[in-house]
Amino acid sequence: MRVAIAGAGAVGRSIATELIENGHKVLLIDKEPRAIAPDRVPGAEWLLADSCELSSLEEARLDICDVVIAATGDDKANLVTSLLAKTEFSVPRTVGRVNHPDNEWLFTEAWGVDVNVSTPRIMSALVEEAVSVGDVVRLFTFRQGDANLVEMTLPSTSPFLGKPCGLIPWPDNCKLVTILRDGMVYSPDREQPLEAGDELLFVAAPDAEPVLARLLNPH
Repeated sequence: MRVAIAGAGAVGRSIATELIENGHKVLLIDKEPRAIAPDRVPGAEWLLADSCELSSLEEARLDICDVVIAATGDDKANLVTSLLAKTEFSVPRTVGRVNHPDNEWLFTEAWGVDVNVSTPRIMSALVEEAVSVGDVVRLFTFRQGDANLVEMTLPSTSPFLGKPCGLIPWPDNCKLVTILRDGMVYSPDREQPLEAGDELLFVAAPDAEPVLARLLNPH
């Protein structure tokens, strides 16, 4: 997979390093000369250019990229980069970094963003996930599929303790993905019983979330 990353700061370099370790080809783009440091991510290609300019993206050959990640520290630049990547180069997948939470509503398909990543939202979700028992916590949104990755830590008062997963009437548009228990990952097969303290991960449509919460924690 070929990935172009706009923004060669700490965030962009970290993403690039991990993608390269996973066997992908990565191009880092930045308009600041001081950000171009090939020795920091030696396995990446580097381009000194402004990702908001069409000519720069043509030079970057976005037409052969599978994914474009707009990871600069400027929300306006991330939106323009995503929009150009999607509309001018038909990049299959775009990911936009949200720096300011007030701008999150802009990072949609209308601006060419398939997936937005908001650091404040992720951090707050992780805090909720760590301390909440019996509440459905939204961890991630799959924008193209209109579904969310949600988590619930099963309370000791749930009516389904000890019940096999296959006997639980899960809501429509909701699927149990996995069960985390005592540091182990369990497959949610039909015979797997639920226990108090289980962390349950679901992919669910937004309207299924309150139904799921009432089902597992009616109290």
